[in-house]
Amino acid sequence: MAVALAVTGGGGQYNGRMTWFVVLSCMMAAMGGVIFGYDIGISGGVTSMEPFLKKFFPEVYRKMKVDTKISNYCKFDSQLLTSFTSSLYIAGLVATFFASSVTKVFGRKPSILTGGAAFLAGSALGGAAFNVYMLIFGRILLGIGVGFANQSVPLYLSEMAPPRYRGAINNGFQFSIGIGALVANLINFGTEKIEGGWGWRISLAMAGVPASILTLGALFLPETPSSLIQSSSDHDKAKQLLERVRGTTDVEAELEDLIKASSISKTIKHPFKKIIQRKYRPQLVMAIAIPFFQQVTGINVIAFYATLLFRTIGIGESASLLSSVVTGVIGAGSTFISMLIVDKFGRRALFMVGGTQMLISQILIGGIMATQLGDHGTVSQGYAYLIIILICIYVAGFGWSWGPLGWLVPSEIYQLEIRSAGQSITVAVSFIFTFIVAQTFLSMLCHLKAGIFFFFGGWVIVMTAFVYYLLPETKNVPIEQMENVWKEHWFWAGIVGEEDEKIKIQGF
Repeated sequence: MAVALAVTGGGGQYNGRMTWFVVLSCMMAAMGGVIFGYDIGISGGVTSMEPFLKKFFPEVYRKMKVDTKISNYCKFDSQLLTSFTSSLYIAGLVATFFASSVTKVFGRKPSILTGGAAFLAGSALGGAAFNVYMLIFGRILLGIGVGFANQSVPLYLSEMAPPRYRGAINNGFQFSIGIGALVANLINFGTEKIEGGWGWRISLAMAGVPASILTLGALFLPETPSSLIQSSSDHDKAKQLLERVRGTTDVEAELEDLIKASSISKTIKHPFKKIIQRKYRPQLVMAIAIPFFQQVTGINVIAFYATLLFRTIGIGESASLLSSVVTGVIGAGSTFISMLIVDKFGRRALFMVGGTQMLISQILIGGIMATQLGDHGTVSQGYAYLIIILICIYVAGFGWSWGPLGWLVPSEIYQLEIRSAGQSITVAVSFIFTFIVAQTFLSMLCHLKAGIFFFFGGWVIVMTAFVYYLLPETKNVPIEQMENVWKEHWFWAGIVGEEDEKIKIQGF
């Protein structure tokens, strides 16, 4: 049964429709985003709960409750506390390179299944933790799950989606991250009120719900046509799946492009060596720059430590968790808007608007905290509410720009022969800088104080200029034809064009 959304042939497009088969498959795969978002939201919330801090991080609890001389900005400065948050990302960094091989050799589906199973084990261990070592080991298992899921799910979504709707489908991954974070914030708000101080166990263990859905659902997911062609010489099965996915029997043009891309891919024995060649220079730059910029937007200040930040400006424990729920709603809502408009207005326009919005709100937040919040005491209630509003504006800007597009653009720009390697580099760079930001933020907050917002604001200026000058528009371009956008770009044409000339000369 097909949804009545036609994708016409011609103009670089293939024939087909957005079918329910694609929608349901992608909804299930996007649960990988839910488990990632849930973990981000849950870890930020439980680290603000006093019973959790008292049990696992007593030194932080003492500074928060007893030490009246310590600066507002330094109350949560603890390497052990940041290790709890950041250990996930080191594990994810290592896991993503194993995931690359699994995804390439065995397919996208086994990689998604592995990610769900590892996350399920980690959530169980975290909920049952009785010391900090058990807690961190659980985080490592969660990291393995996230590493596999983040490597395979965006690829799965991009390969299953019709080109015209690839932006909306792939942005569903970031929307799922937002939904996961929102659900986590709601659960934290509820479990914080449980008498006896054990509500944090429910918060951590509930990660097993989306992990179970992903693990069980992955058993029923079909492989992508690209993966079937890549792993088998029998193209009839891939053609049947492609007909079912596109809702039409007229799939010859797309099938031929997939077979051609696969033939090139099979000649590549070492994709990580291949991707550093000059002809793939634009893709390699984007594989590194986009996830790097995504992490230095400052979003992790909000994602990991929003409740701690709210407590820094004097908002109480329960109110801080409620404020995180509000920012979660804003984030999920703005990402949903991005899904609706990204294939109409394009990637570059959303990058520009979102970057400007984030920069202005960060400058205002930093200015208010610099002038109104000292090392001791709190800001007035009016300024506290204004900071929350500005944070919501910032989150909205991220939600329809660097949040979803930071995953969408890298997943759609790689040729098949370098696709698994390129996605692994993207995920690895994301994990590296997520780890660095997560591990250093509380210390940076202690030393830079309100200047932390100006620090991240400076990076927003750099990244917006980068997109303006160096990122071509990729909307509506089939993945198999994506290499042409670099040959037509004012800067990259000089690099990939020279390489093409060398190949022609050598061939001649």
